[in-house]
Amino acid sequence: MEDFLLELGKGFAFIGRQYRLTIDNDDYYADLVFYHVILKCYVIIDLKRGKVKHEDIGQMNMYLGYFAMDKNTEGDNPPIGIILAADKNDVMVQYATYGMDANLFVAKYQLYLPEISELKSLVQTELDRLNSKTRTETK
Repeated sequence: MEDFLLELGKGFAFIGRQYRLTIDNDDYYADLVFYHVILKCYVIIDLKRGKVKHEDIGQMNMYLGYFAMDKNTEGDNPPIGIILAADKNDVMVQYATYGMDANLFVAKYQLYLPEISELKSLVQTELDRLNSKTRTETK
């Protein structure tokens, strides 16, 4: 756990693993909960082994509401929710998070860094996409 916290950076205080939230006599469990002492907010992390689903995003939004309304104290900032999944569909995430709090993030994780050629290809694809978007917007 110490190595994981050091990877996150300074300011993270570990609150709990499989942190239980009881809402209307139903129990839910957030995978990891931290409090960031510099940002003055809770950080809730949900880990997904497969592809992130819209239900996962709705669940995280509920967790954010719970922490904002029931756990925050005076001076705390709104909580931050992070969903780390093995895969994600960017369009679905965009639709599922429409109108939601900007403190909810969905990211794809990888256990190993890709090969250099794959990284170069990904960077070039993203640069091409941004350049194309810029050209379209300036017309």
